[in-house]
Amino acid sequence: MNIEQIYTGCLAQGAYYIESKGEVAIIDPLRETHPYLAKAENDKATIKYIFETHFHADFVSGHLELAKKTGATIVYGPGAKTSYDIHEAHDEEIFELGDVKIKVLHTPGHTPESSTFLLIDEQGNEHAIFSGDTLFIGDVGRPDLAVKSDLSQEDLAGMLFESLREKIMTLPDNVIVYPAHGAGSACGKNMSKETTDLLGNQKKVNYALRADMTKEEFIKEVTEGILPPPQYFAKNAMLNKTGVDSLDNVMAKGNVALDVETFEAMANHEGALVLDTRHQTNFINGFIPNSIFIGVDGSFAPWVGALIADLQQPIVLVVDEGREEEVITRLSRVGYDNTLGYLKGGIEAWKAAGKEVDSLVSVSAGVLKEKLETESINVLDVRKPGEYQAEHIEKAKNTPLDFINNEMHRIDKETEYYVHCAGGYRSVIFASILKSRGFDKVIDVAGGFGAIVKEGIPVTDFVCPSTLD
Repeated sequence: MNIEQIYTGCLAQGAYYIESKGEVAIIDPLRETHPYLAKAENDKATIKYIFETHFHADFVSGHLELAKKTGATIVYGPGAKTSYDIHEAHDEEIFELGDVKIKVLHTPGHTPESSTFLLIDEQGNEHAIFSGDTLFIGDVGRPDLAVKSDLSQEDLAGMLFESLREKIMTLPDNVIVYPAHGAGSACGKNMSKETTDLLGNQKKVNYALRADMTKEEFIKEVTEGILPPPQYFAKNAMLNKTGVDSLDNVMAKGNVALDVETFEAMANHEGALVLDTRHQTNFINGFIPNSIFIGVDGSFAPWVGALIADLQQPIVLVVDEGREEEVITRLSRVGYDNTLGYLKGGIEAWKAAGKEVDSLVSVSAGVLKEKLETESINVLDVRKPGEYQAEHIEKAKNTPLDFINNEMHRIDKETEYYVHCAGGYRSVIFASILKSRGFDKVIDVAGGFGAIVKEGIPVTDFVCPSTLD
């Protein structure tokens, strides 16, 4: 038996490859199928099953394309209804895989169809659980992503309480927990940076598995402090129910080099969004007017999903040479399949053609300190509410990047703003969006809050985030 966790850091997502006696099961695959096909080929094995723990909201799964390429059966838990053929498993149904077995445990709560897959080894021992978004390391799945007219988040939280206590906590302490996500995912509140653990340890340290917790306490703790889900979550969940175009087709359409004139025409006349994925320092120094910065070396796909409202938005790219395919693939992971091409030769080709170039004003934390001491200035802190509440510049206003599309009415085009985040990535995204909408008095603070603290700018007393509501 071989178990491999295939972890994708930018999505904080874990897919799984399980092989026994030449038969393979894939759990929660990403959109691109090559890694799974390559592993199976290397093992001289056949992919027999594709298990989905639930309808994922934070990424588009590769289950359909993988099934078409391998003939594998797609397995969901009870209650999953799709527009394509699946095997809808019943609770405690067992699937044979070589010398091991995979048992379906229906664990509703994160979503109604959520299921945990229990791996039983060659000796018949309960070896591991693939818990999807039911149980994370240090947390559990948020219960507000599948709310229906007859099912509140409190209802789902109650179901999750029962699922954990009846199906998960009754398993042996030496069972290994393999979750679908780790720290950085918006599918939970406070996940650990660790991506696996023993169930026995989780029973000791995970607040949601406290043995003496009442159902009412659980519901209160799980539902308190949940930020609104990113706007693309519901859209991705629907794509996973109905199916998407082949990634091969998406790449064929998007991985196209565009000359300057064609690129400009697409942006000006065909409504394409210019998305600049270079490092923020390079963007600050020169970019195509009205383009949006979301750097590929940050949490690229989640920020695209949070900030670009239309999954069908035509997109043309400014990208570092050699990273075109990577960027298009990462866009497709969250359902943005309408990339039309990239600027051949990048920003240098644009400049060489004599086209207009814009730039951002960026200052050091030292300059910000001097301004704060000598002038009355406006500071926008674009970090998440919890980061802001923990510690911030006294007079800074919290305007989280996550909610910029809902907060535009609070920002005045005639007012000068100094914008910072934690390290300098989010503030440039924020500033680029404002610039593209005609806000010209935006100044980025390089290095963000880390540089602000290092510079000795006065900030509020630190409040441990774990004590915040």
